[in-house]
Amino acid sequence: MASSAGKSNSSGPVPATPVPISAASDGRQKVLIIDDEKDVHYSFRRLLEKEPLDIESAESGDEGIRLARKSTPDLIVMDIRMGQQNGLDTLKELRQMNPKQVVIMMTAYGTSQTAIEAMKLGAYDYVLKPFDIPQLKALLFEALAAAKAMKQIVAFPTKLNADEIRQTIVGNSSAMQQVYKLVGQVAPTNTTILITGESGTGKELVARAIYQNGSRLNKPFIAINCAAIPENLLESELFGHEKGAFTGALAQRIGKFEQCDGGTLFLDEIGDMPMTTQTKILRVLQEGEISRVGNNQSIKTDVRIIAATNKDLWQAVQRKEFREDLFYRLNVVRVNLPPLRERVTDLPILVAYFINKFRLKHPTGPSQIAEEALAAIQRYTWPGNVRELENCIQRAMVLATGNTITLANLPEEIGRGYRSGLATESTPGTIPAPAFPALALPTTAEGGKDALAHAIEVLFDFARNDKHFKIIDAAERELIVRALAETSGNQVQAAKLLGITRATLRKRVDKFGIHKRMAID
Repeated sequence: MASSAGKSNSSGPVPATPVPISAASDGRQKVLIIDDEKDVHYSFRRLLEKEPLDIESAESGDEGIRLARKSTPDLIVMDIRMGQQNGLDTLKELRQMNPKQVVIMMTAYGTSQTAIEAMKLGAYDYVLKPFDIPQLKALLFEALAAAKAMKQIVAFPTKLNADEIRQTIVGNSSAMQQVYKLVGQVAPTNTTILITGESGTGKELVARAIYQNGSRLNKPFIAINCAAIPENLLESELFGHEKGAFTGALAQRIGKFEQCDGGTLFLDEIGDMPMTTQTKILRVLQEGEISRVGNNQSIKTDVRIIAATNKDLWQAVQRKEFREDLFYRLNVVRVNLPPLRERVTDLPILVAYFINKFRLKHPTGPSQIAEEALAAIQRYTWPGNVRELENCIQRAMVLATGNTITLANLPEEIGRGYRSGLATESTPGTIPAPAFPALALPTTAEGGKDALAHAIEVLFDFARNDKHFKIIDAAERELIVRALAETSGNQVQAAKLLGITRATLRKRVDKFGIHKRMAID
């Protein structure tokens, strides 16, 4: 197992030093590994050989199900993709056999689709390949302790199937993986959700992801922007009004709560909601009742509320601008979306996604981005977050005159910040780096093999059209740049991630002039 740098895929805090299994178990526990790669089985046996565990192996989902039915393992660790088999289907059957079964899913290509679906189906957690060994062991110990406790409590509720999310949320960073897992856990429930994050981070997309993966999928989803509706109209919009309730109320009006009965109501920018309306929202959460403006009669309503804000609601409570009791009612489960500047490793994927998205409407537009342009995008702080990036790429594709988005096609503030940054860095003996193709985001990729095959095909297509493009150099350079970005410039960890020595890494850094782009020491 290769060791990756510093990422945690567990749903809770990971202890710095793993707790010995013997401390969490009175006897030997059983672990079943389901994977079609023999090297994975060997690695897990080596990893756990000194622990008081019985390890079993299965090379297919069907074999794993047979063994699980026979031996009832305490923990199953299973790959999502095994040849032509879908590990998610195997997970469904395992959970049907034993609702208390603890399963950790493994995947070489983490996407919002697979992450949310695995958690929605009841997976205990999932991990990305290559593994971080200490954190993987900590997760295994945690899962085994949970398996023991699980046998003494009520089984998990059955998770309902729902349509898959079609790549509306993009990003593989550890921060986004945590968001995907939380969405998968809360979606099947009726819990009130508060989504927080700066403007442009995609709060409504997350709200829709919760709805699309929840039990109310066949009921309405209505979104209301509390900041966009005048204060004197918001209450009527939400709760409706009776004829003659106020000037201009010429007929009875049904509000969004009644329209959305049985469904999900998304209250965006709830931090801008007037205090009088907040009081009525609190009543809905507490009693499940509303009353139309101009009528005191109570109307029962069954609506799941998902709220979102870019404000610090607790600070608003302190300023007496937001009701404290409503804050606690909304803040049952909070999903916090990280700003784009804190998920820099997602930028190449997002850029590729938006290029491919806009090419669906304009097939003759650019299909790739120059390295210098991507480097400038990665250096910029993106105050407008993902929304600003999307607008930036759309603008660049309109302005580009060839098949490649260049630095000149980006807004001036992005290019200016990039050039000023380079001026402060040392640039000894660097060589020009070739432009590289934007890696398209495969909508059906479920494993590392698919992703690798796709990337190779893109590289060869680019080489066929550019006689100066050297595949090995381009691929090697981008792998090194990505590894350094993943490890925040730590050469020791980057070398481990790539499976090479630090000396070899330093030679490649010098060869490709990578220190021109980032500080690596």
